[in-house]
Amino acid sequence: MTEEKFRSYGFKGGPAMRLAKEVHTLKEKPKRAFSSYKSLKEVLTKYGIDGNGIGTIRQFPPATYKLDDDDEELVQCIKEIKRRLGNMGTLLADSNEAMRCEYISAILHASLYIVKRITTDKDLTLAPQLEVVGEESTGRVDYAIKTLEELICITEGKLHQVTMGFAQNLVQCESALQVNKKNRKRKSGDAFGEDFDYIYGIVTTASDWYFILFASDGISSTSKDPINIRFTESALKEGSEEEKDLCKNVKRVMEVVVGLLKDRLECVGEEPDRKKARIEEYRSKNNHV
Repeated sequence: MTEEKFRSYGFKGGPAMRLAKEVHTLKEKPKRAFSSYKSLKEVLTKYGIDGNGIGTIRQFPPATYKLDDDDEELVQCIKEIKRRLGNMGTLLADSNEAMRCEYISAILHASLYIVKRITTDKDLTLAPQLEVVGEESTGRVDYAIKTLEELICITEGKLHQVTMGFAQNLVQCESALQVNKKNRKRKSGDAFGEDFDYIYGIVTTASDWYFILFASDGISSTSKDPINIRFTESALKEGSEEEKDLCKNVKRVMEVVVGLLKDRLECVGEEPDRKKARIEEYRSKNNHV
């Protein structure tokens, strides 16, 4: 029913408007849960990609930020990971998701501390299990990284279903951009003339790390070149090859996470055309990939 219809029944302006909005809300199509997206093919079709595997997504080399081996946060992260290895043991193929999230969380927290240090952005926060409500889909994401009200990175942790993780993370990123747009419109009173934005996504099992660039005009990923970390008890032995391998690959992951967050923070608050120019320049430098 419309506001005019309620007025014809004797309701005054305010109540008639509220009732009309309530009826409209009830008529809206129910939003789909992120967890219900199981088929990557279905999601890729939504974004104009003909394929059913993560390798069909356009590749991109992610931005990185070089870290020193003795970086304070990197060293602390390795200590925390070793503490977890000492308490929980080697991360196995059938290790549960909660165990994997222990390592994911340690790496994300350490990376955020570095980003805060190099950008002096004190408003950068990590929000576990944040509810994201998009136009078509909704649900809680494993980890959302945001500054004030702008979401800049969404992480999906998985037990082993990487393909499903990609499907869900892509939809989560799309919904996050819709949230950003809604917040901008609320603050400015009107949306920008051009609708362009981008956000980074991470899909990880803790052992394997994949990165996604989700832009309004297309998606890219590192699906053909994941970074692998082996969480083994043998890495607890000082000076062992396993320890060196652990430190090297944790550092590689953190360099990418820090690089992506730094890149996205630099354009917070910029108008869509500036963000689009940034992405187009980035793509032009890496069009050989």
